[in-house]
Amino acid sequence: MTKTYAALLRGINVSGHRKVPMAELRELLEGLGYDGVRTYLQSGNAVFSTASGAGEDELKDALEDAIEERFGFRVDCLVRDGDYLAAVAEACPFPAADLEGKQLHAVYYSGPADPERFAAIDREAYLPEEFALGDRVLYLYAPDGLGRSKLSEAVSRPSVVKGLVATARNWNTVLKLVEMTREESTREE
Repeated sequence: MTKTYAALLRGINVSGHRKVPMAELRELLEGLGYDGVRTYLQSGNAVFSTASGAGEDELKDALEDAIEERFGFRVDCLVRDGDYLAAVAEACPFPAADLEGKQLHAVYYSGPADPERFAAIDREAYLPEEFALGDRVLYLYAPDGLGRSKLSEAVSRPSVVKGLVATARNWNTVLKLVEMTREESTREE
């Protein structure tokens, strides 16, 4: 059975560093045998389908290895299936429809977002910014955007995310990836 996934690359094409052109990323994914490959923006978002039966971690490992071989540097990646992405969007505890995309973010993690990791953060000190935890995701409400967010810095501290790969997407990108994975799934049927 064919399944659709999104690959979320961390920290590429930032200030001219760790360049991974999207056309080359599409070629690389197609070279791995994936179908329906499409990218979104320059920040490392790709959608693809595969009938390989491989799980998210296997797909992530293959992608990280292929990127390192092709570009000469390792890039942390997360691979999530379309159903997971849709579930994250649906479970958002904030009024996403009433907010600008830059005000709401999903920080995807490679493992569980255990509440204990975040227990030392004084939530009151960061208001009106807020966060909520989900399944391998942290929802971050930053009314002035991520660039000005103090709470973003607090939830990203190495002591908090130790041992996890984390990569953030604004809500517009979250919704676009859900849409793209649904479109690809529909094409397969």
